[in-house]
Amino acid sequence: MIKTLLLVIITIFIPPIGVFLVAGCGVDLLINILLTVLGYFPGHIHAFYIEYVYVKRRDEVRAGIYNARPAPGVYSQKVQSGGHRGPPVPVPAQQGYPVQPGQPGQQGYGTV
Repeated sequence: MIKTLLLVIITIFIPPIGVFLVAGCGVDLLINILLTVLGYFPGHIHAFYIEYVYVKRRDEVRAGIYNARPAPGVYSQKVQSGGHRGPPVPVPAQQGYPVQPGQPGQQGYGTV
């Protein structure tokens, strides 16, 4: 919680530093630097979006409900995985509940 708050405060003043702390040196940082140079507010919007995706994915991985669909417009694998090292195990898209091995998944309405 304190780390996230400190990250937001840093991003308010200098958006590329916040993106660097979350995504590292890569395409997301370059995009954020360009957006910040072209306009201060587009850099903020992009930085807060990158941080939102990172924090959301980090909390999902910790809770065990990680969704493997990539977030649009995010190129850093570190942000996509929420800072989790190694490939996290995705949860099936059916209501967020894992399917037990050997059991069929939930069937839709009108199926047998």
